[in-house]
Amino acid sequence: MHRQLAIFSHQFISNSNILRTLSNSTWIFSQPSCRNHVANGFANYRSPSFNPVRPHAPDPNDPSTLMKEDGVSVCCQMWIENYREPDRVVTNLTSYLRRFELWVLAYQKVCADETGAYLPRNAVQRSALEDLLALRNAVLDNRFKWGARLDFFIKSPKDKTDYQSLSKRKIKAILTTTQPAPFQDKIVQEVLLMILEPIYEARFSQKSFAYRPGRNAHTVLRVIRRNFAGYLWYIKGDLSTILDGMKVGLVINALMRDVRDKKIIDLVKAALTMPVITSTVDDGEKKKKKRKYQKKRVLAEDEPKPDPYWLETFFGFAPEEAEKIPNWGHCGILSPLLANICFDELDRWMEGKIKEFYRPSKSDVIWNSPESEAEQGNTSWPEFVPTSGPDKTRKMDYIRYGGHILIGVRGPRADAATLRKQLIEFCDQKYMLKLDNESLPIEHITKGIMFLDHVLCRRVVYPTLRYTATGGKIISEKGVGTLLSVTASLKQCIKQFRKLNFLKGDRDPDPQPCFRMFHATQAHTNAQMNKFLSTMVEWYRFADNRKKVVNFCSYIVRGSIAKLYAAKYKLRSRAKVYKIGSRNLSRPLKEKKGQSPEYHNLLRMGLVESIDGLQYTRMSLVPETDYTPFPGNWIPDHEKALLEYIKLEDPKTLEEQRSSMKEQGLVSPQDYISMLVWNYKRSSSLVDQVSLMQSDESITKSNQQLLEGSDQGKHIDVGKEEEDTDERIDEARMSHMVL
Repeated sequence: MHRQLAIFSHQFISNSNILRTLSNSTWIFSQPSCRNHVANGFANYRSPSFNPVRPHAPDPNDPSTLMKEDGVSVCCQMWIENYREPDRVVTNLTSYLRRFELWVLAYQKVCADETGAYLPRNAVQRSALEDLLALRNAVLDNRFKWGARLDFFIKSPKDKTDYQSLSKRKIKAILTTTQPAPFQDKIVQEVLLMILEPIYEARFSQKSFAYRPGRNAHTVLRVIRRNFAGYLWYIKGDLSTILDGMKVGLVINALMRDVRDKKIIDLVKAALTMPVITSTVDDGEKKKKKRKYQKKRVLAEDEPKPDPYWLETFFGFAPEEAEKIPNWGHCGILSPLLANICFDELDRWMEGKIKEFYRPSKSDVIWNSPESEAEQGNTSWPEFVPTSGPDKTRKMDYIRYGGHILIGVRGPRADAATLRKQLIEFCDQKYMLKLDNESLPIEHITKGIMFLDHVLCRRVVYPTLRYTATGGKIISEKGVGTLLSVTASLKQCIKQFRKLNFLKGDRDPDPQPCFRMFHATQAHTNAQMNKFLSTMVEWYRFADNRKKVVNFCSYIVRGSIAKLYAAKYKLRSRAKVYKIGSRNLSRPLKEKKGQSPEYHNLLRMGLVESIDGLQYTRMSLVPETDYTPFPGNWIPDHEKALLEYIKLEDPKTLEEQRSSMKEQGLVSPQDYISMLVWNYKRSSSLVDQVSLMQSDESITKSNQQLLEGSDQGKHIDVGKEEEDTDERIDEARMSHMVL
């Protein structure tokens, strides 16, 4: 039997070797070289050999072998490294440029922007990965050129154009007219952004808020309300001409302050210097296109939907400070980061001026701490700080949103004029930007300062001041003071509505019909306008007059839609529309009476759309202003998480915790409450447990033994202690058991 088993094993092993050899030979036959032999005919066919083939080493240029780690984890690693050492000069970024995981992640993000749908990593086709690897190798070998029109390493998934079969006329049109950025350029821009953004986000000033993650216009308004209270003079500057373009040498010099990698610098420099082909379209072509696209166009399967009407309308409300987005050369999404890098020198210069200017008075009860400290009293009540005389506090603050700056000065106007002169000289030297006094006006707070379509002004308040006099008597007195008011500009809101053709007139604005929604149903029109009104409510979230301005927006939108319905259903006036459709236009207007017996039955069966009424038709329905306290040392949540993670990784943090536990001991909340209850009963006053433990060593030992479960068989030797100490320990244990 053993012999039969040995013979069977020998046959099975020999057959498995044959099968393995056949599989290897089949793999060889499937290679391109063998396929070429087959294409030439059977004469060139070689029968597969049965000799064993040695396994080949993994190909370093195979995309599947290069994706060893997730791209998101690589990005997290870069953020952590740069926040751990924010001041170091980075010299080797080519290693990250070689990471194929970043290129795959960039491909996923650009595909999501192009097609409107996220592409998972396992859904990326093998051919796309090979093309992406060819693009990466071309960038590393200096073979990549920005702005290519016909020669691509990789194309968009929705680009089905065969460039080799194009006619000469189409090729000429592609080479001479304005074309969108190539798909491969967007991928390279995304990779550069993922590499450079964590480096500079760890270095940027906390005074800049535009084009940065975790910061927006709402953050600026909350910072102004928190930190700019009490400033009398304001300097508002417009440096947005820098966003139109800067000299390449200035941008590269600003970039090389922290990055010294030649490959990255050459890529950015080539993107800035490569000319962009732009051409104007003739009027005849414009007219043809206008007539051509009047009909409804059916979107392709992979074509993203255009922005809805409500979002397009809201974008029309963009304030002046947020309208302009830099776009330098072929940098694309990298341009805002480069603009912030150039502006960062101005931010650092202003931070130095803030420290030089700060001089607190002796009687100052609010701004009486060094500038380095985060919290500096309650700046919401700056009226109690002396505003004149030799004891006047001098202080200054600064904020920048894109190319617009706002400087608040508490002091004489001469100090603000001196600062303006120095700022003009700095911009002339660093940015070669010629400014004058008119471009940097100095305005008093009483006139109202417009920033981000909100007006900063002073509001008089009459608070009740309560304080304790000699003898413990509480005195209440009425005081007079001023607060910083951040209100939405109704004048600017009317201007934006007029620009969007929603109304006409200034003093008595009259809503105009919104004919863009003429062919839409009543349910769809109301839904679009409700989304627009909800967005406006969120935009004016921190305005003091939030109810008033949102109610005005609702009045304009409701009047515009009512006029549209009056023209569409031939009802002649808004009054008839409101009579049939109610105040919020929630009733169907297709039937003139509005009480069709069939509508409710059809709605119940789901055969017709439900019509949602317009929101915020009354001022009482608008939510209140958000006055949530804003910390003075605020940082975004992602930066908090990074700093906490770095702190927990530091071994010094663990040593500090161990030393504090050894010195103070480990006390549970139950023990802490029991000690408080006992001391309150004994002396009718709250005694801090930490000081009690330090003064009485025996109580500390007993508490530690309680935490360790010493009541199970262990006893405390308190024979040498006083009787009063024994009683306190027993009472503490009893109260702990009761709790």
